[in-house]
Parts: sequence; structure tokens; C-alpha cells
Amino acid sequence: MKVSIVVPAFNEERLLGQSLDQIKQAAKAFEQRGWETELIVCDNNSTDRTAEIACGAGATVVFEPINQIARARNCGAAAATGNWLIFVDADSHPSAELFSDVAGQITSGKCLAGGATVKMDGNHPAAAVMVPVWNSISRFFKFPAGSFIFCDAASFQKIGGFSTQLFAGEELELGKCLQKLAKELKKKIVILNRHPLLTSSRKLKLYSLGEHLRLLFRFAFNREQLTNREACHLWYDGRR
Repeated sequence: MKVSIVVPAFNEERLLGQSLDQIKQAAKAFEQRGWETELIVCDNNSTDRTAEIACGAGATVVFEPINQIARARNCGAAAATGNWLIFVDADSHPSAELFSDVAGQITSGKCLAGGATVKMDGNHPAAAVMVPVWNSISRFFKFPAGSFIFCDAASFQKIGGFSTQLFAGEELELGKCLQKLAKELKKKIVILNRHPLLTSSRKLKLYSLGEHLRLLFRFAFNREQLTNREACHLWYDGRR
């Protein structure tokens, strides 16, 4: 068994090194089972030291010139050679326990893909409200958070990967496609919750509550906005 861990990264020099260190520590959960692992970072047209830091951490670095999260993840997946893919955001810290739970799902033979509940660093008041709501939605509808997705590599290729029509919400679209395929193959999608993924609360600090609510309101009433890069500025305007 071989697991490929794919990290999309756009101007992540501040947080990437620590995240990759944590990912490598967590990956020992696979290595203890005798599994192979590889770490792939997709430099999504960064203008900082992202690629240099990734190389220094021993990752395989690939380059995607078009600044789009879906393309970055697909580019990393295209370079992967593992039986399973794990997508981890560059500001997130999976634990060895979480990876061990992923391994358990893989070995069960019943799981096609999945994700994990999340928790945010710090004590931002908005996170105390938003995170439990999202985790409940994620577990009920089996939608993985974009910050952590694991998937059978052949199935990922079969559905065509992440939609490059979307500049945000591509993980929800992927989740829908995976659920349809899982039903056909009589497999399951799981959202792990024993060991939540630790992820950064920086967007809550960099953008006001009003900005977040306006964005959600626009997307809720006009899903076409998700295909517009400018409308999805929260992911692409470079604030770090």
C-alpha cells in the first residue's frame, strides 16, 4: 500500500514548513504498518519561498501556473503514485491518530473516500460558533472539508478530480461525485471525528464577520459566483 499526501500551496512560506513537519510526523502512522508514503507540494504560482521551503522539507514539488485551488490539487494528484490520496491544506496539522484512523478505513475495504471534522487554532469567538455548525453539516451530509480529504486514487481519477470550473466549493462538488460513485460501488464515505484536524483560524482574523457573511449570502443565492475568481477573493487575494 502506498499513500500520497498532496498539499496545495500559494504563498505559504509563513506556515508551510511547520505544516509539512507535522504531516511527516503524522505519516509515521502509515509507515508503522509497512506502507509507503510520499509528500507532494503543488506550488500554485507562488511569489514567495513556498517552493524552496517544500524542497527543504523533502517534498516532491510540482508547479501549477494557474492560481486555482482545484487545479493545484489536481496537479499534485497527477504526480502522485499512491493507491490512496490525502489532500491536506498548507495551514493544517493532521495528527498521527487521524492518519491511523484513515489507515483503518482503508484496510476495512468498505471505504471509498472521506474527511474529518476540524478544529481551529486559537480562541477566535466566531470559530466557536462556525466550527460546530460546519462539523455537524459535514457529518450529516458526508461532505469532507477541503482542508482534509482522503480518497481512493483510482476513484479520484474516474470522476475527473476536482472541478476546474469552480474557484471555491470544489470540495463539495467532489464530495457529491464521490457519493454517487460510492453508491454504485456499494462503498461508503466517512467523516472521521475522533481526532479532528487542526487548521488555521487566520481567515477569521484577516477578514471581518461581515465579509464572511456577505460572501456566504452571495454564494447561497447565486452559485455561479463560485466560477468567478474575483468573487472568491477570500481564497485568492493573497492576504496571509
